[in-house]
Amino acid sequence: MIETETASAAARALPAELQSPRAKLVYLYLTTNGDATVSEMGESLGMKKLSLYSILKTLRNEGLVDCDGDCYVPN
Repeated sequence: MIETETASAAARALPAELQSPRAKLVYLYLTTNGDATVSEMGESLGMKKLSLYSILKTLRNEGLVDCDGDCYVPN
């Protein structure tokens, strides 16, 4: 029950401009973990770095994440 409530709260917290399921996944990962490198995200999410860089560029352009050195952080 608690897991369902947490998942529901996270889903409601997703910005409306996020349409891609992969972008939503990366955004949720960063909001849950606070910050991460592309390598860390790739390992945890099972995604290729090239895909992550594209998604992170979109998230940065939307103002949803920022880059601090090698780490990406949610805004």
